[in-house]
Amino acid sequence: MSLPKPERGPGFPEFVALIATMMALNALAIDMMLPALPAIGDALDVASENARQWVITAYLLGFGMAQLIYGPLADRYGRKPVLMAGLSLYVLFSVVAAFTTTFEALILARLGTGLGAAALRVLAVSIVRDRYSGRTMARVMSLSFLVFLGVPILAPTLGQLVLFVAPWRWIFGVLALAGSGFMIWALIRLPETLAAENRLPIRFGRIAEAFRAVVSDRLSVGYTLAMTAITGSLFAFINSSQQIFFDVFQQPTLFTTVFGLMAAGIAVASLTNARLVERLGSRRLSHLALIGFITSAAVHAGVTLTGHESLISFALLQGLTMFCFGFIAGNFGALAMNNMGRIAGTASSVQGFVSTTFGSLTGFLIGQSFDGTAAPMTIGITGCGVLALVAVLVAERGKLFSTVETESRPA
Repeated sequence: MSLPKPERGPGFPEFVALIATMMALNALAIDMMLPALPAIGDALDVASENARQWVITAYLLGFGMAQLIYGPLADRYGRKPVLMAGLSLYVLFSVVAAFTTTFEALILARLGTGLGAAALRVLAVSIVRDRYSGRTMARVMSLSFLVFLGVPILAPTLGQLVLFVAPWRWIFGVLALAGSGFMIWALIRLPETLAAENRLPIRFGRIAEAFRAVVSDRLSVGYTLAMTAITGSLFAFINSSQQIFFDVFQQPTLFTTVFGLMAAGIAVASLTNARLVERLGSRRLSHLALIGFITSAAVHAGVTLTGHESLISFALLQGLTMFCFGFIAGNFGALAMNNMGRIAGTASSVQGFVSTTFGSLTGFLIGQSFDGTAAPMTIGITGCGVLALVAVLVAERGKLFSTVETESRPA
């Protein structure tokens, strides 16, 4: 009698590519919109330019809030079924957005798209944590984050290309096609990573206990709050960038190019981090990068407030700030998850809910402060960096650059 063949699954490169694509679908749904915001506002009679930022923020709010639901579901039913459900919502509401006729309906559709995309964030972290921890997890997340951050290099340009050949509604059509393509790939190639014996029943007491573990662990709380602040700075930049290039510098044609170069800097930093993190450690790299982030953001704020801002100074200083961001995000996420192995799904959902929901609100408030200059954005980003540093100091009991790490092992 012949033995059954072992289940085929992705090797390490394809596994990283799958996780990266899950993350990239989220980035695509955010940054592809940016060049289309004026056209969307004109078509749907949105008088206030600042109000157009709701196209981004509504998606982020749905993306953040739904993560509380997906975590317990993923711990109970496994990663793959929940992923398929989230992808279905992502595709469905992208199609709905393409056919909306009012701004209010578009905002609701974007909220629904975010609700589906939340599964991608929770499952990406949970699936990686199912297989790795410590520095190896940080390496996988950094490699995946490289693609996630590489997407913004092309996403605004892709959105602009769509506008050259078709109405803005086709941007949402492209999102639906991308989500459908990934759904087929994941359905065929991504195995279930949560063993049946590790699945947890959905009981209020157990979920409450898991929540307490997440919010009582010093590393989890500290680095989640730090990630919230640093995420707020990213969303402040995304919300403000289109108006800064169009209204402050009067250079709309350079927007996608300069935005892409800044995103490329984040991608280069993330790739460099992936190469260095197993040798130098998540703490040393991310703490040093956070100091650099605050310094460059503060200098940029000073340049803006003294009236010396130019397109060149903006590109250089904001690009340097975002470069530092590339060393921070993946490491902070891995450090927040270090002690959460048995409740990875719930932990990822709680941490993602906090960092995305409150980070998006922070970025939205900073974006709504746009006054015809880059000053509100640069001041806001500096403040976010300082808040992140305070949270890290609390998590590490006042000590930075520690080399102590949790060793890598399959979870």
